[in-house]
Amino acid sequence: MDIEKCVSSIQPLDEIWLTRAQEQLDKLAIPLGSLGRLMQLGKQYAAIRKTIKPAIRDKRIFTFAADHGVVAEGVSAFPQEVTRQMVFNFMRGGAGVNVLGRHAGATVTVVDIGVDYDFEDVDGLVKRKVARGTRNMAIESAMSRDEALQAIGVGIELAREAARQGTDLVGTGDMGIGNTTPSSAIIAVLSGCSAAEVTGRGTGIGDDALQKKVETIERALALHNPDPADPIGVLAAVGGLEIAGIAGLIIGASSEGIPVVIDGFISGAGAVVACALNPVIRQYLFAAHLSMEKGHRSMLDYMGLEPLLDLDLRLGEGTGAALGIGLVEAGAKILTEMLTFEEAGVTEGSCS
Repeated sequence: MDIEKCVSSIQPLDEIWLTRAQEQLDKLAIPLGSLGRLMQLGKQYAAIRKTIKPAIRDKRIFTFAADHGVVAEGVSAFPQEVTRQMVFNFMRGGAGVNVLGRHAGATVTVVDIGVDYDFEDVDGLVKRKVARGTRNMAIESAMSRDEALQAIGVGIELAREAARQGTDLVGTGDMGIGNTTPSSAIIAVLSGCSAAEVTGRGTGIGDDALQKKVETIERALALHNPDPADPIGVLAAVGGLEIAGIAGLIIGASSEGIPVVIDGFISGAGAVVACALNPVIRQYLFAAHLSMEKGHRSMLDYMGLEPLLDLDLRLGEGTGAALGIGLVEAGAKILTEMLTFEEAGVTEGSCS
């Protein structure tokens, strides 16, 4: 797969479609701009889809699952086997993303891109394992460059499959014990922030474990000295397979003209990598929420995105994306279902 070609194919949103959507919004039988950011969501969605009457029929959340070698450093409150246990919970439909996905009317697809376990074939589970987890980034590169590219390729191909199947809106999610550590490392490198500035408590670790987590990231960054001008190199050195898969999904969806609702901190790391490869990608993204995780604001600032919600969420899985999907859909429905002044027979106001 020519990932570089896919990345470079993504173009800025067409000003013609942005103008057409705005003109339609201005005709609606409400005071100008009175639905605020919801109207902007509809405008952005319409421009991505290149229609002022966008229909959202098929919504999908892709939850990428992978293990992390850095867990050996004591950076998580939970053991590594919880990753595979949670995948089983997703398959039973009992996890947070399942509940909120059903609420949003979105299909949840779980992608085994790097879990250290061999799952049987189950509906709703896509097996695209690149490796059985990453290596310990505090000792060696988390992945080879080829593994990072393979994982990005998995995400791109899933986005292309979704496009062929008529998906109108994509959400991102993750599962991987220890994955806030590589996410913090990635944004530290790409934003220029220190590890301490962007590293939070993840699964709820205490002060001593948090200090150990910061020191682990500092050791990894000193060992690899990743170049922020080489996002793939950063991803390989200190990233995660699910983070790479999310980056690929975002790249692939953007290249297919499918809007993407990104979840929280881990999805944010994938989005940051994608935007580092092509900054235009940010125009195809909706940030579902502001995570409680310390470095998430730095990620959103890096991409120039404003979160739709601030609900103190920090679960991941795609839970925030499920909620964000509902808001994006509401914005699109304003364009497709509301009547104009003329259609409603309502007299327009005047500001003169």
